[in-house]
Amino acid sequence: MASAISLTFPDGSKREYPAGTTGREVAESISKSLAKKAVAIALDGELTDLSDPVRDGALEIVTRTDPRALELIRHDAAHVMAEAVQELFPGTQVTIGPVIENGFYYDFAKNEPFTPEDLPVIEKKMKEIIARNKPFTKEVWSRDEARRVFAEKGEAYKVELIESINSDEDLKIYRQGDWFDMCRGPHMASTGQIGTAFKLMKVAGAYWRGDSNNTMLTRIYGTAWADQAELDAYLHMLEEAEKRDHRRLGREMDLFHFQEEGPGVVFWHSKGWKMFQNLLAYMRRRLENDYEEVNAPQILDKSLWETSGHWGWYQENMFAVKSAHAFTNPDDEEADNRIFALKPMNCPGHVQIFKHGLKSYRDLPVRLAEFGNVHRYEPSGALHGLMRVRAFTQDDAHVFCTEEQLEAECLKINDLMMSVYSDFGFEEVVVKLATRPEKRVGTDAMWDHAEDILRKVLDKMAAESGGRIKVGINEGEGTFYGPKFEYTLRDAIGRDWQCGTTQVDFNLPERFGAFYIGADSEKKQPVMVHRAICGSLERFLGILIESHAGHMPLWFAPLQVVVATITSEADDYGAAVAQRLRDAGLQVETDFRNEKINYKVREHSVAKVPVILVCGMREAEEQTVNVRRLGSRDQVSMSLADAIAKLAEEATPPDVLRKNAEKASRAG
Repeated sequence: MASAISLTFPDGSKREYPAGTTGREVAESISKSLAKKAVAIALDGELTDLSDPVRDGALEIVTRTDPRALELIRHDAAHVMAEAVQELFPGTQVTIGPVIENGFYYDFAKNEPFTPEDLPVIEKKMKEIIARNKPFTKEVWSRDEARRVFAEKGEAYKVELIESINSDEDLKIYRQGDWFDMCRGPHMASTGQIGTAFKLMKVAGAYWRGDSNNTMLTRIYGTAWADQAELDAYLHMLEEAEKRDHRRLGREMDLFHFQEEGPGVVFWHSKGWKMFQNLLAYMRRRLENDYEEVNAPQILDKSLWETSGHWGWYQENMFAVKSAHAFTNPDDEEADNRIFALKPMNCPGHVQIFKHGLKSYRDLPVRLAEFGNVHRYEPSGALHGLMRVRAFTQDDAHVFCTEEQLEAECLKINDLMMSVYSDFGFEEVVVKLATRPEKRVGTDAMWDHAEDILRKVLDKMAAESGGRIKVGINEGEGTFYGPKFEYTLRDAIGRDWQCGTTQVDFNLPERFGAFYIGADSEKKQPVMVHRAICGSLERFLGILIESHAGHMPLWFAPLQVVVATITSEADDYGAAVAQRLRDAGLQVETDFRNEKINYKVREHSVAKVPVILVCGMREAEEQTVNVRRLGSRDQVSMSLADAIAKLAEEATPPDVLRKNAEKASRAG
């Protein structure tokens, strides 16, 4: 054993310590105050307990304010919650309790399931345990010893977990005072370092090990943060998210609904369908002159999906169909018994369109776009309004190009994406390169080549964005046929949504024998770039509704103006106002009901109508309108001509405004 170890610190300095020195001792050697603040160490980037002996490598002292400490806070909070539950409800068994995004949970086996009323009581007990400030200490037990101890405690679920572990494997046990649990760690130094910025959120049912054939357990979810301000901000975000839930707003705005007979498919109402068509029209305009819009069949023979690789790699997410006659008359020799698949994506169909007719290198790049309706199986428990459906419309495109054109095409796609996202109010964008997954097709050399190209493109995109694009790597998250860029948008309340993708594919053209004739008159295989900006139009609409809280920009709102009259004597003027607005291209409805004007305004505000023009006899005499904006209590009186001009300009989509400005500039 070496007599000394060498540690490198973040400032580049190096120090030697005796073998067996712990992380806590290293922290104390630097500063007593640092040691008091320390909660863990990071050795070569891996978090470990302060009590662990260190080895040669790069070492960082992790304090509670370090972002990496947040996972430890949540992990420790889960253990404290389990201790609190067993103190309050003797006989309850603890099972597993991992850290999850924004918090943690623990699954418990209890004769009577927990209720929401139990949560404040458990929270109070947790704060008592944290105040005791008991140290977290680690012990290593043999598998047999662990099984014996947990069996004596009546922890049948822990025993089952232990029995699934290799017999020669030792287990880590963490204590906090007298309470202990089996855990991989690491943990902070003591329960007091958790703090009190936590909250238990809800109870839910959960099957043991996620198997519906097993016992139903009770799961308690919690959230934990470094300080109260972060907790308050998170809880406020959740309140905002609840107010903005697109399913609730969809009802209030009369946009769409779902029902049991069509799980995961959308029933669009008139206003919702107008919004959908607004998005479709906008995207079509953005593709003008660059893309050829095509349409591939909705169902295709299974053999095509076998060739593409989807049948082997993606089959569990696909819907397969036969003719009804083949089902009801299986012995009929005349029946077509072939299996067809509803397309889960458009790419194989686009390869067939590219292959139809000989292509020269002079024809490339070929850019094919389709707003294709696709079907993908999602478990019923995963369905979530417009965000997770079984049938949706992809704003899909495939670019067939040479390798020499690939970089320029990816950058061109990026420019289009960033412009689209800006038009819809998304200015913060993260682009990550998703690299090869474990299950994939193609050679390692092919993947190396594709990933090298995309890394170069990613660096260039970041450099040319002026700081608007932040970049990163998602190791192992690529598709089975190639690496991809993933575009993540941040909405108005700070939530992140992964939307657009750019995927490079050297595999599918080869599988289908797609080629073009090169300058040397030889057959060449094109590179295929899969591109989606919204991804799913349905999901993108859900994101927009929630980000804007239903207050859609005037150019995108399905109903832009309601003309409401104060008295029936003003109805003729109100009708004339509505017609002039329609002539100017606005979507208008009238409200001439015999109701008080405040009632009308309130009702249309709930329905998120952007503009209400109120007309009475005074407005009729003066040829004016009283303008009320959604979300504002101000009332502005304007001449009818000025109001129409202002609203007509505001109702013009941003891409059309840019094009008009460019035309005017050229003409001028």
